[in-house]
Amino acid sequence: MKTKLGARFWTALTLLSLIGQIAWVVENMYLNVFIYKMFNASAADISTMVAASAVAATLTTVFIGALSDKIGKRKLFICGGYILWGISILCFALLSREAIDPVAAATTNVTVVCIWLTIALDCVMTFFGSTANDAAFNAWLTDSTDSSNRGAAEGINAMMPLVAILAVFGGFMAFDLNRAQSWTYIFCIIGIIVIAVGIVGCFIIKEPKLEPSKDSYIKTVIHGFLPSTVKSNAPLYLYLITFIIFNISIQIFMPYLILYYEVSLQMTNYVFVMAPAIILASVMTAFWGKVYDRSGFGTSAMWSLIWLSAGYVLLFFFKGTALVFVGSLLMMCGYLSGMAVFGAKIRDLTPEGRAGMFQGVRIFSQVLVPGVVGPFIGKTVLANAETVVNSDGTESFIPNQNIFFAALIAVAVLAIFLLIFTRKKSSTHA
Repeated sequence: MKTKLGARFWTALTLLSLIGQIAWVVENMYLNVFIYKMFNASAADISTMVAASAVAATLTTVFIGALSDKIGKRKLFICGGYILWGISILCFALLSREAIDPVAAATTNVTVVCIWLTIALDCVMTFFGSTANDAAFNAWLTDSTDSSNRGAAEGINAMMPLVAILAVFGGFMAFDLNRAQSWTYIFCIIGIIVIAVGIVGCFIIKEPKLEPSKDSYIKTVIHGFLPSTVKSNAPLYLYLITFIIFNISIQIFMPYLILYYEVSLQMTNYVFVMAPAIILASVMTAFWGKVYDRSGFGTSAMWSLIWLSAGYVLLFFFKGTALVFVGSLLMMCGYLSGMAVFGAKIRDLTPEGRAGMFQGVRIFSQVLVPGVVGPFIGKTVLANAETVVNSDGTESFIPNQNIFFAALIAVAVLAIFLLIFTRKKSSTHA
């Protein structure tokens, strides 16, 4: 029998997931644009920022997820985390050459100071964001669902990154991203919204029935990384390995995607091109979670990888608007539906009552390893990319289509791994 989830749950899931993903879109996609446009950051700078943020997210999720299990509370970390997350986003409004120049008068390169301050503040923002979203919210979602409804809930959760991209794309159309003042407005608006949602969450989030962990805090922190835990939950860790490869594929191109559209393809109207693709992919992702509930992981994951691969192929070979649209649609459908089915499978295999401490393990596969390896591969692929001379005499790199070919290779490796894993699993049962 399917367990019904009430309106209060769906409201909390939709609101917190959407606003959290809007904040992550600004951090994961537009902060790269910010540091590129305002401080002429290189591909290496962007790779460093993504990797540093991935490390911060992972450490935060490991320690805060375990802490939420230890004290048996999710709501406190979600709401408090969102409020502090919003405040940290507001702080980005203070970052500009004009503001930093007097402070950094002793240095010979104010631009370098601005870049490293951006990276440092990104890590601070990631700490609060991962506290609220990666650690507490994801544990709350696991606690509040079961195997009969988890695919449907994960479908809604997984579609939110695309809905967030659409909201951010649409909202940012009103701003000239080459002007520092525009970024000040953007950070203030997003920060205030995130703070407001943290306050609203105090009233709509239902605290799950969770017994505080009786283990010591240190044991709770390291539980998911112990050999005995891995051995007793082998299927979970095998799926986490596949999730790592999946996310590496995404992180090879994602930090450079907007720059590719705008700088390489010269698509000044990319928002209008991407909006229909995002809407269609979001609707499909919400539906795909139900496919997982009915058909299981194998079928739903296979089609996700087929769509993702087809999108990569089109984006690699074609630059015309129509085919870029189709390629982007397929890529987004594969990406989000893949996130839904992998996420649901991992939640299904997470031991009951230990969701918080296992969020640290999950974040290794979703953020840390992909966030370090993926952008490094992307940076390596773009090492010899063409450059453009800016009005101030500095140079900026131009992302090219090779990032999609590298991402396709990662999907091929994933497909081979899943095929081997599935065959071994079948022979074991036989």
